[in-house]
Amino acid sequence: MHLRLGQVPTIVVSSPAIAKEMLKEHDPSFADRPESIALKILWYNYLDIAFSPYGNYWRQMRKICIVELLSAKMVRAFASIRNDEVSRLVKSIQMSNYNAAGDQAINLTVRIFSMTSSITCRAAFGKVSKDNELLLELLEEGRQRAGGFEIADLYPTSKIVNALSWSKWKLAMMRRKLDVILDGIIDEHKVNLGKGKGNGEFGNEDLIDLEFPIHYDNIKGVLFDMFSAGTDTSSTLIDWTMAELMRNPRVMAKAQAEKLKYLKNVIKEALRLHPPVPILPRASRKECVINGYTIPSKVKVLVNNWAMQRDPKYWTNPESFEPKRFEIDSKDFIGSDFEFLPFGAGRRMCPGMTFGLAKDLDMIESPGITALRKDNLFVVPTRLH
Repeated sequence: MHLRLGQVPTIVVSSPAIAKEMLKEHDPSFADRPESIALKILWYNYLDIAFSPYGNYWRQMRKICIVELLSAKMVRAFASIRNDEVSRLVKSIQMSNYNAAGDQAINLTVRIFSMTSSITCRAAFGKVSKDNELLLELLEEGRQRAGGFEIADLYPTSKIVNALSWSKWKLAMMRRKLDVILDGIIDEHKVNLGKGKGNGEFGNEDLIDLEFPIHYDNIKGVLFDMFSAGTDTSSTLIDWTMAELMRNPRVMAKAQAEKLKYLKNVIKEALRLHPPVPILPRASRKECVINGYTIPSKVKVLVNNWAMQRDPKYWTNPESFEPKRFEIDSKDFIGSDFEFLPFGAGRRMCPGMTFGLAKDLDMIESPGITALRKDNLFVVPTRLH
């Protein structure tokens, strides 16, 4: 589908066959990201990884982060952090249950969000930031703005629209708050290194301590990437999964009985029905012919992952939460089955997939770059005897 969003030509892809042609056969031609004011300001002029233009800088930064933080070896090394934070979450639920005599609902969404942010901070920063609450507020607002439509984004060549954009000044204020937090984290690491002290969770180095030729803004862009992606998408998936299990008590009982064997299917079905990033944003780097159509360079491309994963052509009972489908269906989320792309595909596939997977209700999505549930999930915990 071809749209023109203001001055911006946009292609929406809802076909696995076309997605495969773009993201596999012509992957380099569609390996850029679309630009936006919110992304440019909050993610340090695209010096991060997620929204950086495709090229040598992106390849270098992605390689460094995969090796130093997102590799299977590092994910295993962070197991004690995950276990500790999950134990804290369980204990907090147990205490709420004890104090409320089992008849008071708790906000599970907020607790899951807090847990995933703590895991990410401890892995990427070395510890939980003292400004963690403000970081979460900036992340939440940044997510909504990055996933929305700014007038200046729709008319990028209009000097008048850009000059009158109130959002730019609001985003600049958010960026200054973010600078204060991240500059403080980096400065603390440098002081500790000067004293011969390690900054990592176990007294060793972490991402900030690595010696490679980049400046503060490069580090801050990557740090905000790690915090936003590691917190937002992981907590979104867990929240949706818990909500679906509560709506489907038979599935929950089977997951409790079979544990890890069946749990993987539960997670795959949650990723299918509620992909944390429902629209995969790309941008064309050069003119290319796709399915007989000429796609010019600099065109915004939105791969409608949400629609493909609910398409009845490829899924039986697509609107139903049925983990058992994966007992006979070999589809997986590693980027080779193009009707099932919760982590994307090709060069811009999510590098943190391994890190993220190491963790009668209102089921309406919240608008934004990631598809959170619109309302928080409140539950009444009960003890299993």
